[in-house]
Amino acid sequence: MKKPAAQAPRIEFVDVDGVMLRVATREGRGVPLLVFNGIGANLEVVFPFIEALAGREIVIFDMPGIGGSPVSLVPRRFSGIAALTSRLLDRLGYREVDVAGVSWGGAVAQQFARQYRTRVRRLVLAATSAGAIMVPGRPSALLKMTTPRRYLSPTYMQQAAGEIYGGEVREQPDLIAAHTARIIPPRVLGYLYQLYAGMGWTSIHWLHRLKQPTLIMAGSDDPLVPPVNARILSMCIPNNRLYIVAGGGHLFMLHRLAEIGPVIGEFLDAPDAAAAIATAERKRGQAPFPT
Repeated sequence: MKKPAAQAPRIEFVDVDGVMLRVATREGRGVPLLVFNGIGANLEVVFPFIEALAGREIVIFDMPGIGGSPVSLVPRRFSGIAALTSRLLDRLGYREVDVAGVSWGGAVAQQFARQYRTRVRRLVLAATSAGAIMVPGRPSALLKMTTPRRYLSPTYMQQAAGEIYGGEVREQPDLIAAHTARIIPPRVLGYLYQLYAGMGWTSIHWLHRLKQPTLIMAGSDDPLVPPVNARILSMCIPNNRLYIVAGGGHLFMLHRLAEIGPVIGEFLDAPDAAAAIATAERKRGQAPFPT
């Protein structure tokens, strides 16, 4: 029997204390999953990931100056973005959420989980790090992340994607065409605001205070955020499960959906915290990383 098509997210603009945000929501089951995207990426970029979690309630939004959200008057640090997000959830009527953060969005997810711990039930951190205190990626890949050029020029994206993202994109260059087709080029100022938000930020000194069950995921072939950073997060966060995607690059959350979709789904659906961690561990067949 053919699998039914996933419900398309509803996209609307929401005014949050004078800041206009472009928001996508999808009704569904379970605790809503709030998704924080990577730097410069509009919400459509992660639609394949959302579709892989069919039936689950989802909320995601474009950061100010990214995608369809206008540039705000002032830049915000991660704490300010977390506060803006909390007010958005209030406007949408969400009290408790699960949170998934990818790359830059993984840092925002950590900040949000710390700042609004009673709102966050479970946490998924993918291709991310503890911020300024991290093992850096390849200099050539990091240099290409300092500007939004890859989002502004499809030709440049095609040429540079393998070096930037590694893994699946390096092995199958044609994958990047579908990714590029979903991109809405960010405003340069919005991209700079995102760089500013994380400048000097680190979570390393308070990760031990995160009490939410956490699934930490990393690609073994990620030029931007080497997987050792996931191991550092795993050593610091008390209640976690580490999942390394063998051969995965920085975009494994988009290109390894058949593998990671069930892992994340079962982690979020487990009836309690202990079961969530055990389910993710059993799925990978790994022993817990020593702490």
